[in-house]
Amino acid sequence: MSKQLRVYREGAKTEFDYQILWEEDFTKLADAVKKLELSCGKICIVADDTVGNLYGKEVQKALEELDVTVDLYTFPAGEASKNLDTVKELYAFLIEHHYTRKDVLAALGGGVTGDLTGYAAATYLRGIDFIQIPTTLLAQVDSSVGGKTGVDFAQYKNMVGAFNQPKLVYMNLDVLKTLPKEQFASGMAEALKSGLIRDQEYFTYLCDEIKAIQSLEQEAILRTVSGSCKIKREVVQNDPKEKGERALLNFGHTIGHAIEKLSDFTLYHGECVALGMVAAAYISFKSGNISKEDLEKIEHIISAYNLPIRLKTAKMSADDVLAATKSDKKMEDGRVKFVLLHAIGDAYISREVSDEMLSDGIRYVLQ
Repeated sequence: MSKQLRVYREGAKTEFDYQILWEEDFTKLADAVKKLELSCGKICIVADDTVGNLYGKEVQKALEELDVTVDLYTFPAGEASKNLDTVKELYAFLIEHHYTRKDVLAALGGGVTGDLTGYAAATYLRGIDFIQIPTTLLAQVDSSVGGKTGVDFAQYKNMVGAFNQPKLVYMNLDVLKTLPKEQFASGMAEALKSGLIRDQEYFTYLCDEIKAIQSLEQEAILRTVSGSCKIKREVVQNDPKEKGERALLNFGHTIGHAIEKLSDFTLYHGECVALGMVAAAYISFKSGNISKEDLEKIEHIISAYNLPIRLKTAKMSADDVLAATKSDKKMEDGRVKFVLLHAIGDAYISREVSDEMLSDGIRYVLQ
């Protein structure tokens, strides 16, 4: 299996061209960056304090082979740091260390780090280059690819951001061995989403190879990560700024983001997406699109990857979750662009999902 994938769009208003590389360590990182032929004198690695302690020095040493100054900037781990205050502190660090438009940011970490760093790169000095070095499964199968960057604002997830494609995505698959089980499960939610919206064969693979994937068998992990990236690449190349089909990638996210917000981000993103996917699958079933057997199959595989399919909580009601969906970025003319399934592997965007249908789906998972 190929260990690299090109993501590109040419001859259009929005152009980009970069490689996704899958490796087993960081030894080839410097060579990968060198091939970009960037004229930078400095690289700033941005990581949360947890990842910084684990891999910061190792990545710093690898990049110093390029004969450039390599700084390491860290911030407190967690969704609570994904805000404009952290971005402001990063700006101050870059200014203090005299970073110019020729210099580069390197996002080392999960989705929070990648989103935050990409947004800082898009806005510092009106834009500097950045690369992604994702270290969580969620970031490797989803968030590091495609150029969506941003931060949360006043409890609203990813409300401030920019489309900003990286120059390189370098994945060291070996780092997944240090990932807590809950974070691994969170990443699998996004992988399952990819199969559900676009590729029944990939979804079937995830169903058939649960043991190999959860045991982090090398070939199984490579197929899982690369399979999801290939699906996302196809969608992003066709619609980089979410004018149409890219919205399919939001399957499970409308209700998922609402639950995530109401939980005060105490639940993992993937756990909330899992609940959102179950709700969306239930609405798809009630709409006559998928069978009861398909709904049960979706719930079974989500549960098999240690993700929730129901949420028992007194902290939020169905009405609370419904109200929270109204602040979703995917609203259009007062209605949510909601992603449903025609079948497993075949999703579509609907503007006909009523509040009553949404409430039914929400109540189905809030039991």
